[in-house]
Amino acid sequence: MLKFMLPLLFLIPMCYSWELVQISVFLLTFMFSAFVGHDFLFSHMGSGLGLDYLGYLLILLSFWITSLVLSASHKVYKTNNFTYMFLVMNMSLLLFLVITFSCLDFLWFYISFEASLIPTLILILGWGYQPERIQAGTYFIFYTMFASLPLLVSILSIYYHSGSASMYLNTEISDNGLVSHMWYVVTVFAFIVKLPMFMTHLWLPKAHVEAPVAGSMILAGVLLKLGGYGLIRVLPMFSYMNKNLSWVWISVSLVGGTIVSIMCLRQVDMKALIAYSSVAHMGLVLCGLVVFGWWGANGALIVMVGHGLCSSGLFCLANMVYERMSSRSLLISKGLLNFMPSMGLWWFLLSAGNMAAPPTLNLLGEVSLIMSVVSWSKVSMIMIAFLSFFSAAYSLYMYSLSQHGKYYSSLFSCCSGKVREYLILMLHWLPLNAMILNGCLLVVM
Repeated sequence: MLKFMLPLLFLIPMCYSWELVQISVFLLTFMFSAFVGHDFLFSHMGSGLGLDYLGYLLILLSFWITSLVLSASHKVYKTNNFTYMFLVMNMSLLLFLVITFSCLDFLWFYISFEASLIPTLILILGWGYQPERIQAGTYFIFYTMFASLPLLVSILSIYYHSGSASMYLNTEISDNGLVSHMWYVVTVFAFIVKLPMFMTHLWLPKAHVEAPVAGSMILAGVLLKLGGYGLIRVLPMFSYMNKNLSWVWISVSLVGGTIVSIMCLRQVDMKALIAYSSVAHMGLVLCGLVVFGWWGANGALIVMVGHGLCSSGLFCLANMVYERMSSRSLLISKGLLNFMPSMGLWWFLLSAGNMAAPPTLNLLGEVSLIMSVVSWSKVSMIMIAFLSFFSAAYSLYMYSLSQHGKYYSSLFSCCSGKVREYLILMLHWLPLNAMILNGCLLVVM
């Protein structure tokens, strides 16, 4: 694992050259994807780091999204808007993510998990668009820190209880008392806020709306997956308490996902709509994880990867429209087929991916999740039906309102799209649809 971290460390001082960093990250991505043939043993890694297939998939997703982020943030390079610091923040964030997904120790995991907040916050505050980005940054920090400080106490308790903070040496906590249930809630809550679950989601739309395209793409593509990854790691220790309390998370997620989907139908801000749709998708992921079955865990991982690619691509599209129209409002940037006809295809393909249409990964993952949740309780079918219906409804609403209609009268000319932009969108869409041909690549349990 160190052979991929050391190049990232050496890239940080070389951030004065945008092209060099961009090419290097693409090369590291392809080198890491070739690493799949390696045997995933915990030896020869060093420094308490190791890799299993789950970590490998999420690290590969981090490399892929970061390389696309650098291509999508060309405006920062073109306007020379503190380019060196921008690259340093992205490389630091990538390094922390790689460490997080390859930790074998809960304390290491906690430190790198929290460290990833700092570059994200600097991206939002430094390259955001409106003055409200300060409020968004405050929401982002306080929500996540408030939930994750008790996690540190929980990790120290695990160390005291088990004699080790290693992820693979901890025994299951089988006590049935009130303290054990509180311990479970405190541990899980940090990851639930990070997902985020409905009622702890207010930081997400604010952070997305105020963040630059790099912040939005990394936040949607990788940082939301930290919550799911953490749940997969800690839930086996609390299986008994999880069995007693899983109905709480599933009820809130399904009802909340439906409410958020209805809220999407009244959004006029493109980025807010895409951000709220992430809350609905991640709610279903949480249901699959706490059901604690084979179908649920694998379906959650597939949806996490699929959502990372699809949501990142949609934020990239919204930024392309914003760069031309200087507005994210769907009321101003409508009738885009008149101005950017060839971009309409990408809007359609990624909106179809967002509503889990075939042949996207989202469909495969959502079918697995629906099977796991329905097998847990037949009553959940009602809310899942609403969730699926409104998911298709807000995706169609976003596509039709942005592409059709009479265009804004003050617009006279517009560039349809550059080769670089089409390449970024294709690199989002291609893995999202190609990986379904061999779905067992994403099965880890």
